[in-house]
Amino acid sequence: MQFLDKTKIRIISGRGGNGMVAWRREKYVDKGGPAGGDGGSGGDVYLIADENMSTLMDFKYKSVFKAESGENGSIKNMHGKCAKDLLIKVPVGTVVRDLKTGNAIADLIEHEQKVLVAKGGRGGRGNARFATAQKRAPQFCEPGEPGIERELELELKLIADVGLLGMPNAGKSTLISRISSAKPKIADYPFTTLIPNLGVVRKRSGDGYVVADIPGLIEGASEGVGLGHDFLRHIERCRFLVHLVDSTSENPMENYKVINSELEKHSEKLANLYQIVALNKIDAIDENRKKELYDEFKHVSSDVFMISAVTGENIDKLVDFMSLKVDEIEKHQSDIVVEEDLDAYNNDDSAYEIYKAAKDTYIVEGGKIKRLAAVTDARNTEQILRLQNILTGMGVFEELKKQGVKDGDTIVIGHLEMEYYEDQMYS
Repeated sequence: MQFLDKTKIRIISGRGGNGMVAWRREKYVDKGGPAGGDGGSGGDVYLIADENMSTLMDFKYKSVFKAESGENGSIKNMHGKCAKDLLIKVPVGTVVRDLKTGNAIADLIEHEQKVLVAKGGRGGRGNARFATAQKRAPQFCEPGEPGIERELELELKLIADVGLLGMPNAGKSTLISRISSAKPKIADYPFTTLIPNLGVVRKRSGDGYVVADIPGLIEGASEGVGLGHDFLRHIERCRFLVHLVDSTSENPMENYKVINSELEKHSEKLANLYQIVALNKIDAIDENRKKELYDEFKHVSSDVFMISAVTGENIDKLVDFMSLKVDEIEKHQSDIVVEEDLDAYNNDDSAYEIYKAAKDTYIVEGGKIKRLAAVTDARNTEQILRLQNILTGMGVFEELKKQGVKDGDTIVIGHLEMEYYEDQMYS
C-alpha cells in the first residue's frame, strides 16, 4: 500500500447560466411583453471529511475538479436549472491551504465536516427583470458570472489518540500488532515500516482509541534525514506519545535522547507532549540489565514500563495505563489558524486587457466584457448602447484613449466590431 499525505489539486466552480432575451407571443395575450428567464447558478465546490479515507492517494490520479455550470434562461420566463454542488471527499485530518496566498482555509478534523472552497457563479438575469414603467421592452439580458478557479494544497495529519515512536527496529510494529487488530509488515531490519499504521485498541469498558505507529525516526529527521521527517506531522495531533526504546541496543538512553531532540527541533508542541517510556525486548536481557535500565530511565520519565512485544510480558499493564491516560488527557483541538476570505478569491470579473492587433484595430478581452458581448445583438441599438455604457463605467474607453485610439478605429470585443467615435462612445 502506498501512502500519500500531501498533494495539490485545482478546483473550478460552475459558471452561472446566461439570462434570456425573449417575448410573450401568445394568441390571446394583448401586447405581450418581455419574457426572458434568468440563468441558473453554477455549482459550489465543497471539501468534506470522510472517516473511510485514510490517505490522499485518490488525488494522485485525479487532481482537477470542475463543478457543473448553470443552465441558461429560456422563453416564457423559464429560469435555467441551478447546477448541483460538487463534494470532494478528503480524509479526516486534512488541512486545506490556498497555494496562491499560503493561507489555511480549513482543518477538517471531524467526520462529515465540510468547507466551501469555491462559490459558483450567479446566473444572469433575463430581460423580464429589466422591465419598468418607463422601459417596457428591454432588449438586453445579463450573462452569468464565471466560476472561481483555485489551486489548493491538501496536507493530511492523521487523527490518532496515541503515537508510537522510536528508533527503527525498536518494535513499534510488533507492539501495535499485539495491542490492536492492525497487521503491519514486521521484519528484523530497520525501516520495515514505510507508512504510518493505525490500530484501534479496545479498553476493558469496550470503548476504543486509535494508536498510530509512526515510521522510524533517526538523527537528523527534522532536517529531512531518513523517513521520520515526512511523518512527524502525524504525531502533532496525538494526546500523548509512547516512546518505545530497544533495551538490547548499545545505548538505549542515547537513542531516547536523539528522538526527543528531533521532536524539539520539529516543533515546541511535539517536544512538550506527554510521553510514556516503554523499554522493549526485555526477554533478551538479564535481570541486572533490566534493573539498571529501569533506574536510568526513571530519572527522565515518571512512567516507565518494561515490556516484551514478542512474548507479551507486561503488555496488559501498559495498555491499561494508556487507556487511563486517554481518558485524562484532552482530545486534540485544531490549532490551525484559518484565514479565509472567500470574496478575495473570486475571479476579478472587472479585469480586462487591451492590445493593438493592427494599425487601426484594438482588441478588448476580459471575462465580464467577453460574456456581455456574447449576449449582445449587434443589430439591436438598445443592446449596443447598454454595452457601451457598461464599458464606459469600467473605464475601457479611457484606457483606449491612453493607448492612442482615434476616431474611425475598429474595436473588437468577441464577435462584435465597433467603430470608435469619441462623441458617440460617451453619449
